[in-house]
Amino acid sequence: MTAPNGSDDFYSAIPVFRRFERLMDPALYAALPADWSIGVADIVESTKAIAQARYKAVNMAGAAVIAAVTNALEGREFPFVFGGDGASFAVAPSNIDRARQALAATATWVKEDLDLQMRVALVPLAAIRAQGLDVRVARFGPSPNLSYAMFSGGGLGWAETAMKRGEFAVARAPSGTQPDLSGLSCRFEEMPTMRGLILSVLVMPAQGAEPAAYRRLIEDIVALVGRSPDQGRPVPPGGPPLRWPPQGVEFEARARHGGSLFRRRLGVLAHTLFAYCIMRFGIRVGGFVPKIYVQQVVENSDFRKYDDGLRMVLDCTPDLEQALTARLASASSTGVARYGLHRQDAAMMTCFTPSAMRSDHVHFIDGARGGYASAATALKAMPVVRF
Repeated sequence: MTAPNGSDDFYSAIPVFRRFERLMDPALYAALPADWSIGVADIVESTKAIAQARYKAVNMAGAAVIAAVTNALEGREFPFVFGGDGASFAVAPSNIDRARQALAATATWVKEDLDLQMRVALVPLAAIRAQGLDVRVARFGPSPNLSYAMFSGGGLGWAETAMKRGEFAVARAPSGTQPDLSGLSCRFEEMPTMRGLILSVLVMPAQGAEPAAYRRLIEDIVALVGRSPDQGRPVPPGGPPLRWPPQGVEFEARARHGGSLFRRRLGVLAHTLFAYCIMRFGIRVGGFVPKIYVQQVVENSDFRKYDDGLRMVLDCTPDLEQALTARLASASSTGVARYGLHRQDAAMMTCFTPSAMRSDHVHFIDGARGGYASAATALKAMPVVRF
């Protein structure tokens, strides 16, 4: 795909594709304009945090990056992807300063309010292309309500590795600096498996892999999953469980501005009680219809994506898990791909809802017992097959 005219309007001009099985079609992807930059963020020692069962904190930190940059850009569309213990995105030069400030503030907030250390970096696209790599972007629409970015070209992976080497780092903002995290919440309860197990899947091309063979692998996996009920979606048709008080009260209170933490907790408790009653009893408030909102939550969930590799959180039958494992093991043994799988009993959701009156609220899905971060650990532990 040829990049649309106009650097700032690049992403909004990319057509949306609706069928996930088309994911590997290179014609869907447009190369980023040369003057754009890549933002990357991840939690240092996320494996340790997960071992301490701090799953929600890790996911909240990753989603906070997207919320902070979105709010800093005042709702302008930009491509991003949630990675569980971090996030990646791309921004036009006109938005770079705002994105930098949002990243710096988020790193400080994650340190001071979540007691986690977050690395953040902004990498010029020119530095990526100098490595012979690229960043190409497509837009997948899981529903008529919104679209999510898909990335190819190898550039995101290189940017993350460069960040971990300490390159292109964005320094944390001064102590006490808070990003604008309006709309960020985690009010829903965990979503237990309905079919057997929740499987976090991460599939990356092996070094030197034949692109055509890797593409066939991803298409095979997507086809296998596509035959599963609701394509393996881990979000129940009636929406995630909702209770009061929600498990995420503390995180949402810390994400708010103004007043003491105690007062913010009280405000969140009051607000979530009101919201719980509306949702529990299906009370229509103005233009807000709980049944429609829940349907959109289900449709808008990002349980499958592509960012230089396939990521999925699936509600699997044992048969599907065995079929996926067998296909991936075969691909690994022939040097086509490296993969990580993590099995758990539930999935969880972190939400970014700038306005409940709009249909484009986004819902980030991860496994509830380690998820993508644990799948990445399993991938790194795999022996490297060389031919």
